[in-house]
Amino acid sequence: MSKNFDLIVIGAGPGGYIAAIRAAQLGLSVACVDEWSSADGKPAPGGTCTNVGCIPSKALLQSSEHYEQAEKHFEEHGISVGGLKINVGQMISRKDAVVRQNNEGILYLFKKNKVTFFHGRGAFVKAVDGGYEIAVTGKQAETLTGKQIVLATGSRARPLPGVAFDESSILSNDGALRIGSVPKKLALIGSGVIGLEMGSVWRRLGAEVTILEALPAFLGAVDEQIAKEARKAFDKQGLKIELGVQVGEIKKSKKGVSIAYTSAKGEAQTLDADKLIVSIGRIPNTEGLNAEAVGLQLGERGDIVVDDLCRTNLPGVWAIGDVVRGPMLAHKAEEEGVAVAERLAGQHGHVDFNLIPWVIYTSPEIAWVGKTEQQLKAEGAKYKAGSFPFLANGRARALGDTTGLVKILADAATDEILGVHIVGPMASELVAEACVAMAFRASSEDIARICHAHPTLGESTKEAALAVDKRTLNF
Repeated sequence: MSKNFDLIVIGAGPGGYIAAIRAAQLGLSVACVDEWSSADGKPAPGGTCTNVGCIPSKALLQSSEHYEQAEKHFEEHGISVGGLKINVGQMISRKDAVVRQNNEGILYLFKKNKVTFFHGRGAFVKAVDGGYEIAVTGKQAETLTGKQIVLATGSRARPLPGVAFDESSILSNDGALRIGSVPKKLALIGSGVIGLEMGSVWRRLGAEVTILEALPAFLGAVDEQIAKEARKAFDKQGLKIELGVQVGEIKKSKKGVSIAYTSAKGEAQTLDADKLIVSIGRIPNTEGLNAEAVGLQLGERGDIVVDDLCRTNLPGVWAIGDVVRGPMLAHKAEEEGVAVAERLAGQHGHVDFNLIPWVIYTSPEIAWVGKTEQQLKAEGAKYKAGSFPFLANGRARALGDTTGLVKILADAATDEILGVHIVGPMASELVAEACVAMAFRASSEDIARICHAHPTLGESTKEAALAVDKRTLNF
């Protein structure tokens, strides 16, 4: 017998579980279906972000940062460390524990908000009067009926054509998070977020890391000044990045992986490594949804086609997150999840795609929101720019981390902030102030006139705002 709900959410990643909780808060009866399992077979809601993405990568980044601090920087603080070594097994165990805490936290939130969770794969069966029938397969086989459906099935790593992931020698982000020992030589294809973060983890622990990137520019989506500053820092750290390469044949052997490629200068090269991480983008997860059974429209990329409100071509069916257009970011999915839940309840949920922050959790961190300087130039917009280096910030000096700067772009006539770009310590946290300011259409003068605590890294944002009017006080 079918179990009936006002809403069925398929997928319990950041978009799905948040949509389910918000809809339940608004009085809907809600079911959430997710098939992800932990190593012991228990439900592991949270999607890619919690299980093999945002959360575990940050755990490894933190562990490797501690190691590098102890190895290279403790001496300047008067701290001596003898016999320093890394226990990779313990580092991975800690990462797994952090992931499990997040899994269990989501299950707790489902119970707290009276969301019924089903552990299995959800797929369409057919349209029925007043909704859709959904089959749940797996350990918890069920038949559900929902008046409304939210599809939040996320994405998966894109493999190189003809080169499958074996998660032993050729790794996706999943395998990259489970490397059992520090490889002597590590190769990565793709210098985006995953490539830079995973490359940073294993470089800090002693691996010789080389990143191959097909594009001729480093971090082309990032403000050019910020990207150049980040590249200088990565070069200094010993992270080898080759741009404009064309990857050829990839061969596996008992010793590892051999990557043939052509350099930007047209020279044939071979890179031998113990492991290869492929991070060339992600593919929307729509396989297994049985979309054809109900006539759900898919795009050329396999994504679900939606309008500005996340509505599909089917009445009562919505889609959010990585499986639809827009940036594949956990917080973007969350905002869409909240907005859709509120629309279902008769409210007016809203997402401003111009104010979604981006972050790369390397050291230095890179974060930005709004337009880059090259975008403004291409648009012919008249703007003012102001920047402030962390080298002149008292808190950054005390931290011993003065790499980078804060940059603010503002409209030349109105002074409204158009973009904020940061490379440096805690950029991921500092960008939140920029998001708030831009959401309220603040001017650079507004930030310049607001008192910031001293000494804080946030003072660099204030000083960058002052720099827009060429009146910095500390540089």
